[in-house]
Amino acid sequence: MVFFLTMPLYSYAQKPVTLNDTITQHIFSFNEIEGFEDKTGKLTIEDVRTPAFASHFVPNAIYTPKTSNLNGTYWYRVKIRHNYVTKNDWILEFFDQTIDDIEIYSPGNNKYSLTYLGSNHPFSQRLFQHKNFTLNINSNLFGENIYYIRLKSHQPANVIVVLRSVTWFIHYALDEYFFFGIFYGMLLVFALYNLMMYFAIRQIQYLYYVMYNLSIGLYEMCADGIAYQYMWPNSPIWNQYAYGIALFFASVFGMLFTRSLLYVKVKAPKLNRLIWWVIGLRTVFFILCVTVNSYWFNYRIIEVVPLLLACYTGYYVLSKGYWPARFFVVGYSFLFLGFVIKVLIAFDVTWLPFGPVTHYSLSFCFIMEMLFISFAIAEKVRILKKKKDYAQRRIIRQMKQNEEFKDNLNRQLEQQVNDRTREVVEKSRVIEEQNDELKSVNMLLKEQAEEISRINVLLEKDNITLHTNIEKVTHDRVMSTDVDFEEFSRIYPDRETCFKFLSDLKWEHGYACKKCGNNHYSSGHLPYSRRCSKCGYDESVIAYTILQNTRIPINKALYIIFLMYSTKGKISSHKLSEIVDIRQSTCWVYSTRIKKLMEQKKKELRNAGSHGWGKLVLEVIDD
Repeated sequence: MVFFLTMPLYSYAQKPVTLNDTITQHIFSFNEIEGFEDKTGKLTIEDVRTPAFASHFVPNAIYTPKTSNLNGTYWYRVKIRHNYVTKNDWILEFFDQTIDDIEIYSPGNNKYSLTYLGSNHPFSQRLFQHKNFTLNINSNLFGENIYYIRLKSHQPANVIVVLRSVTWFIHYALDEYFFFGIFYGMLLVFALYNLMMYFAIRQIQYLYYVMYNLSIGLYEMCADGIAYQYMWPNSPIWNQYAYGIALFFASVFGMLFTRSLLYVKVKAPKLNRLIWWVIGLRTVFFILCVTVNSYWFNYRIIEVVPLLLACYTGYYVLSKGYWPARFFVVGYSFLFLGFVIKVLIAFDVTWLPFGPVTHYSLSFCFIMEMLFISFAIAEKVRILKKKKDYAQRRIIRQMKQNEEFKDNLNRQLEQQVNDRTREVVEKSRVIEEQNDELKSVNMLLKEQAEEISRINVLLEKDNITLHTNIEKVTHDRVMSTDVDFEEFSRIYPDRETCFKFLSDLKWEHGYACKKCGNNHYSSGHLPYSRRCSKCGYDESVIAYTILQNTRIPINKALYIIFLMYSTKGKISSHKLSEIVDIRQSTCWVYSTRIKKLMEQKKKELRNAGSHGWGKLVLEVIDD
């Protein structure tokens, strides 16, 4: 291999690979496989076989070719020399199971035959029911024969082409599937173990770890081609999405498991918030990949962010003294190492040897990570059990102390009860004597209460009489001629009081409905209005009075009537405006109407005295 890495590739023609029964397999590398990118995607086998395109095929500068342009088409060719009749059957095998479309043009009988391979084709069309793409080699050909390969893939692909004998292929495939069974069996065992732990302990971290294990298993099955073979052999479209979905769930559940196992919310609140942010951003990126462009699933390098975050969280929590984190750190260190190896392979690091060790390094690291994570979970359970045992011992000690304290307390209480009983017996005699004295005092208080009740009855009668006299004096005072507006406003300060006064004047001699003459009524809508119980007519207190339809405050209107009557209409509108603080024009209108009414009722008001203005209120002006 060192020889291939150091020799100048451009100075040699393409090197053919010779079929040799003494060699079981051979990987085409460097100048053994040549290729170029078909940027138009329209070249055919007839085009690329012409001498004009011979110079387009160039050897590789790295061990095996890689495709980088996801929208491009690539052509490759390999030369196989048939020197003698071989006893073995031979196949061409492609290691990368993620390649979408492979067209292989095989030589034979002066023409090329076409074989379709790739993950976009149903699994049942394969020659061997194996995860890798395989093509039979015609062993009856002699001399050098060129095989052309047309390749197109939606994600970066490693063009690893291997020449193998069928005998070795079967041996290798059986061993490979055997180790696959061990690997996926261990994943399943870890998942079932943690699922049972979840049902037993009911801690969400176990469920997170189960989902993490299943996601890792699905991703590895997608990368190995096992998922396509056994899970969706007739649905190639899943090959475009399944590995991206598996990586998303592995990242999310891995971070959730880290957060739960290491008590990040309590031990590292800032890292806890950062984990939630990374989960949110990873989810947004996943949604964009599914809905906008599935090619973005190829940016697997972003998985380094949650991986480094989980590693750093483990180191940080371990530095805070949480001992189970040491196993978590070791496990994720293995996982980080596997990820680094995959990145180095992706960047074509030449000093890293290609082979089964590097190809399956990430799977091995997954196993080591799960093993040490199981140790971390077991350590956490051991610590929890230790804390639980310690808590139980403390509870038992506390219960014994409580029992002793209860016995002591019961003895003290019993002694106190006995002492208290004696005191109660002694005091009961004193209480009986005091009860006799209280009975005699109660009899006296009862007699005094009866006397107070009689006095209260008399006071109530006096209060009623006094209230009646006050109302009478107030009414008489209003009817007098020497009441100024300030005193009038104190007696009748608002609309409610004025309405009561008008109600007493209007229905002083009883109520009679204006519509039907009925004498029975109930309260109306407005204050002090009356509704006929027979016809339902609602008569307000100012209806059919001089105040009907008035637009000025009711107390001021009453006082204007009072002044006009007491001065026999001689007070001017200017004086009224000054007294009641109403515009002179409004006072002039009201005074004019009242003068007209006084003139109409001149004979009736002549002998009315000071009570005449009240009668004047109840009259209606004929306009």
